[in-house]
Amino acid sequence: MRIPLSWLREYVRVDAGAQEIAGALSISTAEVNGVHRVGVPGDLGLFRVGHVLEAEKHPDADRLQLTSVDVGEDRPYSIVCGAWNFGAGAKVAVALPGATLPNGLTLERRKLRGQVSEGMILAEDELDLGTDHSGIIVLDDALEAGTPLADALPLADDVLDLEPTGNRADLFAVYGVAREVAALFGGELQPMPGRDPQRDGDEPVVIGIEDPAGCLRFVGRVIRDVGLGGSPLWLKARLRHAGVRSISNVVDVTNYVMLALGSPLHAYDLDLLHGGLVARRAREGEKVRTLDGVERTLSAEDLVIADEERAVGLAGIMGGEETEVSSSTTNVLLEAANFEPVGILRSSERHALRTEGSNRWEKGVDPHVAGQAATYATQLIVELAGARWTGAEDVQTDLPKPAVIRLRPERASELMGLEVTAEEQGEILAPIGFRQLKTGYRVPTWRARDVTREVDLIEEVARFKLPEIPFTLPRREAMFGRLTREQRLRREVEDVLVGAGYAEVYTPTFVAEGDLRLPEPLSAEAAALRDVLYTSLLEPARRNADAGEDAVALFEVARVYREVGGDLPEEHWHVAGIADGGFAEVKWAVEQIYSALGIEPAYERTSEPFLHPGKAARTAEGWLGDLHPALLDGVWGVFELDLDALAEAAPQVVAFAEVSPYPEVRQDLAFTVDDEVPASEILAAIREAAGKLLRELEVFDEYRNPETIGEGKRSLAFRLAFGSPEGTLTDEDVAPVRASIVDAVATRFGALLRA
Repeated sequence: MRIPLSWLREYVRVDAGAQEIAGALSISTAEVNGVHRVGVPGDLGLFRVGHVLEAEKHPDADRLQLTSVDVGEDRPYSIVCGAWNFGAGAKVAVALPGATLPNGLTLERRKLRGQVSEGMILAEDELDLGTDHSGIIVLDDALEAGTPLADALPLADDVLDLEPTGNRADLFAVYGVAREVAALFGGELQPMPGRDPQRDGDEPVVIGIEDPAGCLRFVGRVIRDVGLGGSPLWLKARLRHAGVRSISNVVDVTNYVMLALGSPLHAYDLDLLHGGLVARRAREGEKVRTLDGVERTLSAEDLVIADEERAVGLAGIMGGEETEVSSSTTNVLLEAANFEPVGILRSSERHALRTEGSNRWEKGVDPHVAGQAATYATQLIVELAGARWTGAEDVQTDLPKPAVIRLRPERASELMGLEVTAEEQGEILAPIGFRQLKTGYRVPTWRARDVTREVDLIEEVARFKLPEIPFTLPRREAMFGRLTREQRLRREVEDVLVGAGYAEVYTPTFVAEGDLRLPEPLSAEAAALRDVLYTSLLEPARRNADAGEDAVALFEVARVYREVGGDLPEEHWHVAGIADGGFAEVKWAVEQIYSALGIEPAYERTSEPFLHPGKAARTAEGWLGDLHPALLDGVWGVFELDLDALAEAAPQVVAFAEVSPYPEVRQDLAFTVDDEVPASEILAAIREAAGKLLRELEVFDEYRNPETIGEGKRSLAFRLAFGSPEGTLTDEDVAPVRASIVDAVATRFGALLRA
């Protein structure tokens, strides 16, 4: 949710700055990804309202105008411009030399085709107010030359990048965030925006609800003589900075009100409807072509908005193409409804169609705000499109009544670990809508879905007191039980990876795609249980790399789930890691895990679609390799191990072996073998042939050269260390063991000793 701070300040009056607001929200309300500056980055004083005194064709360029512009100084400025939608007498937006545009360009006084140009006359895209570059911005004639352009246009703004959780549907509205900010800073919350304009008629509006379980409320309004066109710059800028594309004044109003109040709306071309509208279930096999141009076949589970002849929209998700508002529209039927969330979510997933509207419906929108959304949208359409409001209807089912929850102040203080008086608890709850009654606190309608118990009320108090709650550990009066062997192993693996330079991450168990689909998904992004762990690390790795972090290395220890045919899936603990640098990086980390657990790993080649061909290995407990470059830019190593399997393979008791005081004899052996012979099998053969004298063994080199060792062959070099607790070994003592090793490798694999 991107929230321009100027928009937020229209609804709440506080003196706090952007960073202060972001910090308070991140502690008490929702994660804040950052505060972004949009629009003009530099000195706003170099942007002025200009009065065009003269405008004529450039003497040396047919497509350019040479203008003389009054910018409020003692002389006019000469500016060359490529637009022709203005002339002498126009008021325009001017950037003077030294001004920096949103794209980073700093203007200079320079010659264009032989004529001096002192600045730029601006189009809306050059100020990041929209995408139009067909002509320059023509301002209100009432503005005086030299007026700071920031007084007329929203040149710059701070945007909060908020990431609300799914249970806080109220935070998917600018007004909902304003309510939080008012409570956090003791600011003055303005009334919810929107007032009905004068009604020009009493035209009947035929709307209805056939499925009260799917549609709780349906508000319809008829608006006639609509002058469809572009939106004013303030509206375009607000939508753009909030991440929404401007389309037309009517459609922009529906999007603007949705962002402001959190209740989605839809506008139909009234003249293209056949009769009134009704919210009903689709007929099996019924079709509708949605606004994205796709013809969709519906099922009886889909909720639709339909006229007397056919479905004209997928309710809560996307309207139909046949009745969309277009340049020829003059009369509009405005819909402001309220839909049941789970059904919208299922339809959205079934049709693989996710929109800003469905994103809000699936979280549960307050049905009581639909009427205010219709009011605000009507007001704006009448003001911006010169329209007339001629009819209204509001059809409701039994809307849910606000719950009343008892709160014990002493219980709240006990759970928080901080003494908070009953009076102060009431003062905290009141600004966020919880009204105190004799029997408890009445839950506001916009929090009805997530505040249902006393502990939820206590959490509301606690999140506003977090900065004051002391960092203390509960007093231990007794200790019961101990860590299981599997728990100790998981902690040891975590310690090993942290020691290897990896950072632990925590990612959601629910993913967008998977075989284990949830019967009632939380959202489209959390629709299934994950059956592998490594995919959850790709996005954190990408984010860290994009942020400029070097040597990114991340791991996670978590459960994965497998379908076994019963009512519940089978759970397994896995560890997965990803590291910048490729196979060698993760192989070293995997070796540290195996070494710490006292397990000797056996590697063999493998082939996986998500690993780079030829750079993948498998052990008995998992796999490792180079991540396929199609999944993530750069060279990344990745691994995933089954911790339950590691626990079975790890020795129950690690026996202490006394360190020999005598020096070891070290020797290197190199064998030429066929390419397909795994190094792990040769290692096993060497260990078996060497017996008790072998102390260390590793592969330290691999060599290929068809001219010297033959086609389809490779040379593997092994480093061996021999030792005895009884005395110092000599080369003569080791010679029989060496011969036994050479003989075993040659016999089993047809290997030739090179050195």
